[in-house]
Amino acid sequence: MKKLILKNLGKIFRLSESKVLIFLALVVGTGTGYGAILFISLIEYARELFFGYSADLMSGLLPVSEGGYNWWVIVIPAVGGLLAGPIIYYFAKEAKGHGVPEVMDAVARKGGIIRPQVAAVKALASAICIGSGGSAGREGPIIQIGSAIGSTIGQIFKMSGNRVKILVGCGAAAGISAVFNAPIAGIIFSLEIILGDFAIKTFAPVLLSSVIASVITRSVLGNHPAFEVPAYELVSAWEMPLYVLLGALSGGVAVAFTRVLGWSENFFDNLKIPEISKPAIGGMLLGIVGVFYPQVFADGYSTINLALYSKMTFGLLFILIFLKIAGTSLTLGSGNSGGIFAPSLFMGAMLGGAFGLVVHSYFPDSTATSGAYALVGMAALVGGTTHAPMTAILIIFEMTNDYRIILPLMVAVTISTLVSRGLFEHSIYTIKLASRGIFLRGGKDLMILRSLQVFEVMDRSFETISPSTSLSRIINQIESTRETYYMVVDDNRYLYGIISLQDLRSVLTSSSLDDLIIAEDIAHTDLVTVTPDDDLEQVRRKIGMQDLQVVPVVESENSRKIIAVLRKDDMMTIYNKRLIESINE
Repeated sequence: MKKLILKNLGKIFRLSESKVLIFLALVVGTGTGYGAILFISLIEYARELFFGYSADLMSGLLPVSEGGYNWWVIVIPAVGGLLAGPIIYYFAKEAKGHGVPEVMDAVARKGGIIRPQVAAVKALASAICIGSGGSAGREGPIIQIGSAIGSTIGQIFKMSGNRVKILVGCGAAAGISAVFNAPIAGIIFSLEIILGDFAIKTFAPVLLSSVIASVITRSVLGNHPAFEVPAYELVSAWEMPLYVLLGALSGGVAVAFTRVLGWSENFFDNLKIPEISKPAIGGMLLGIVGVFYPQVFADGYSTINLALYSKMTFGLLFILIFLKIAGTSLTLGSGNSGGIFAPSLFMGAMLGGAFGLVVHSYFPDSTATSGAYALVGMAALVGGTTHAPMTAILIIFEMTNDYRIILPLMVAVTISTLVSRGLFEHSIYTIKLASRGIFLRGGKDLMILRSLQVFEVMDRSFETISPSTSLSRIINQIESTRETYYMVVDDNRYLYGIISLQDLRSVLTSSSLDDLIIAEDIAHTDLVTVTPDDDLEQVRRKIGMQDLQVVPVVESENSRKIIAVLRKDDMMTIYNKRLIESINE
């Protein structure tokens, strides 16, 4: 059957790379859309099982105390952890935690390869976790589910590593789009966090996958925003400094959440007990918190809505910030399965709501109600935890379908992201990888790049041109070689500039000027250079924004004497070689 499918699709594959990716992106988007519908149904079924049937049973065994607390709720998250733990441990350990770091690692270090069973295990384990009250969200699981679908399709059709990565990004975008009804945010999330690539060849298939997933879920679940919010607007220009302050506070809380979650993961990893029982312990501890503050259970959307409508007291808003940090860290740190996006929204709403109550009490005529600050706080906290401001702004806009508060939203998210990055270099997605010695940025493992120096990769053989060489002689020299970049150097090997084939296009038609135009007239003299002792991460930072293909290697930082060239292709070859070696160790 597989051979027949491949044969029938052969004609499609022979057309063009873009058409192949577009076709498969639609397949990934469709699969992820229906996968999201199934996943949401699983969560609702699990919630009814644990807090419906099971709750009735447990409340009969452990009745409500005189104080009015339902002590039996301690048991429910523990039972959920007891069920999810073995599923994760025995079938797909990658499903542990919030899942996005594993997808990032797969894209950066494993050619986009994700095992097919991850999708099923993540869906089942996360549904049990969230349905039993685990303090986690839906977005992490569906990102990993969609990414696994994209990777599996890429593997089935024997796609190249770059194409598989793009299909993984398609699945991630489709997951965000389907769960949050936010197709634009899904696209930006995938490009900003998962792929680190905004090229058009990547953007187009990711866009199509996100759109088709949104269309499918809207047709089944309905077209409505995740949160219904009252009408908000910027009351006064004097509010902007307050939103700046809210952004700064959000950045601080985001760092606290990131570090506490990282600490919790390390604590449970080092705990000398069977791995499969750790989620049950985390669930039991969460249940103890939930007895007194049930708002910490699950994604907390109903509590967020109360904050948006200014229906909560300052004391409750304030304490729930820290209890949600603790509850989510216990849930995910212990190895249960779920996402961090919804908890971040929750904390942001509580922080913003509490902040709004204070400022509105002091400046009632020139500030909006606390709900407006809760809405902005949601985006600011997400930006601070993920270090992805574009995603944070767009997802709140799409989830609320309200544009009127976009200006304070942009300000608060930007400030929050800057503060969080200034206080702590890792996002909530990269801290887990950093604890394993994996440092990712722009889709690359920085530790491998930092371990390689320029002298290990540079090429001492390269084509040179004298600054006084005429255009006709330059053209003759180019015709006799296969190089695309030429170093313009003087007799003492001092670098004057670089000429590329692209530079020659503007003068190739000027045949009458062949003997008048010389190399120094067309050479680029504003150069980026590297030294033999630079590591490849330093090189990546230098050449990344300009997308240079060849970089001159000079004797020292302040010298212009060229000794070699460094080619981007050679960098990628040795990077991929070391990457494979590190994975196989």
